Amino acid sequence: MSKNRDKMIIGIIIIAAVVVFVIFSAVFYGMMRDSNSFTLQSLGGKVAVVDISGVIDGSESVVRQLKGYMDDKSVKALILRIDSPGGGVAPSQEIYDQVLKAKENDKFVIASMSSVAASGGYYIACAADTIIANPGTITGSIGVIFSFPVFGKLMDKVGVELEVIKSGELKDVGNFSRPVTPKERKMLQAVVDDTYDQFISVVAASRGLDKEYVRKLADGSVYSGRQALEKGLVDILGTYEDAVSIAGARTDLGDDPYIVKERPRRRTLLETAGSIFGIDSDLLKEKRLWPSLEYRYIQ
Repeated sequence: MSKNRDKMIIGIIIIAAVVVFVIFSAVFYGMMRDSNSFTLQSLGGKVAVVDISGVIDGSESVVRQLKGYMDDKSVKALILRIDSPGGGVAPSQEIYDQVLKAKENDKFVIASMSSVAASGGYYIACAADTIIANPGTITGSIGVIFSFPVFGKLMDKVGVELEVIKSGELKDVGNFSRPVTPKERKMLQAVVDDTYDQFISVVAASRGLDKEYVRKLADGSVYSGRQALEKGLVDILGTYEDAVSIAGARTDLGDDPYIVKERPRRRTLLETAGSIFGIDSDLLKEKRLWPSLEYRYIQ
């Protein structure tokens, strides 16, 4: 009887050990597959890459990533990989502010410019500790655009009118059925001028440049990476690989640090269908008909 009981206990222990091993293996595999953030190499620290690509029409995804990496003590540095002509003023400013918060939490931040890092893309780069650009990167375009479509003549041709009942003379500024009035234009120009001054102030403060010097550069001109270096708008000429090496060296992780980045989101059914039939995915999105204030290189 005692031998049978001993065998039963040993059997239970073996089963429990197998269960624990399976659970541990599943958790470990899940961490490796889903987050790609845990390896033996990563135990000494990691460098996180945040992609900022395309038109900046929202900040939620980038800010969420920055917050997550900011709270992760194993992440020692952030690389902002920027390939963007800019976009909305508010989203650009929100991302910029979150980068500053990451720096306050002892994260070294380097902005790595790809093909284009202009206007709002450059605004965000100014929050980094170091800006690196390729010699042929298109950057700069420091300025503001306030735009909206006007369909008045088209509506006249098809016999469509838009009735507006408003509480004040300027309440429907940006109405797409008619041209802007002189008073509306003056008001909108004041908004643009103020936002433009905010941009210039950020560049001057972050780059250690005189504000009037920046104002002369900020006529909407774009610059190559090499020109931008000469003008003090970037720090170094180099590639993404150089940015990785710099981030590793500045955080004592070596020239080849372990890199983590968020997996790309899965494409929607509409985007997949669009790619099959050769349709630009942007055409499948809701088009903006309301006024938009942007730090953007091109429309």
